[in-house]
Amino acid sequence: MSSNKDIIPEHIKSYPTPPFERQLQPFPGLACKLKPRPDHGETSYKGNNRLAGRKALITGGDSGIGRAVAIAYAREGADVAINYLPAEEEDAREVIELIEAAGRKAVAIPGDIRDEKFCQTLVNQAAQELGGLDILVNNAGRQQFREHIRDLSTEDFDATFKTNVYALFWITKAALEHLPRGASIINTSSVQAYEPSKTLMDYAQTKACIAVFTKSLAQQVAEEGIRVNAVAPGPYWTVLQACGGQPQEKLEQFGASAPLGRPGQPAEIAGMYVLMASDESSYCSGQVWCSDGGTGTL
Repeated sequence: MSSNKDIIPEHIKSYPTPPFERQLQPFPGLACKLKPRPDHGETSYKGNNRLAGRKALITGGDSGIGRAVAIAYAREGADVAINYLPAEEEDAREVIELIEAAGRKAVAIPGDIRDEKFCQTLVNQAAQELGGLDILVNNAGRQQFREHIRDLSTEDFDATFKTNVYALFWITKAALEHLPRGASIINTSSVQAYEPSKTLMDYAQTKACIAVFTKSLAQQVAEEGIRVNAVAPGPYWTVLQACGGQPQEKLEQFGASAPLGRPGQPAEIAGMYVLMASDESSYCSGQVWCSDGGTGTL
């Protein structure tokens, strides 16, 4: 009889565990420079045509979870537009190539979502170039640790809320002018919304906002046939952690406290975003789904 270990795919069995080397990148950081390099599904994700013909906009689609979702969506048959900061162009180019390699249309729209007018332009451009829009993934986020509220400046606080909450509001509001019945909105919250770290005060607040936004909006747009859900990731190995998201000493042991003993890889959560966008979850809305390596936060 085979053991459970025998049926675990080789790439999952070989996922890295702490300790990791200290590595500080300037914000916003590049996934291509993170050590070890994350698995976004570049070679591991296999599609099954579950999103054939769909058209998706993903913010923060150059790296981390957003990148994994973009790859998964393309391999499931969707055309994909990604937004990212101009400084992340090197990562974004790789994603565009991967989407096109899957035989799907790829649209790159760099820009800062802290600006309301750009958010409106982003949505309209994505819808125009894709020929419509029926999946919106609000994923882009800012996370910069601060040891104490005394160290948290108004500028920091404002930048985090503009990126994580205001942009979510602006982009979603603009997207509703394009989303048809059967469309799906998926937001990225966090376990920080429920069990905040003391060094992530502003970030945790925004992730709680996103969870509540999701539940409220789901009720508003249900009659329009639009579903709204969120994912609450736990510790995932992304460049967000190495460009100021965590102190260097915590980065060394990142994910060690999870019951599975390691951080998750972005490829391991992409399937949740696929499920929420697909017809398989047609009766699911207003939910926050957690993936945290076994802690069972939600």
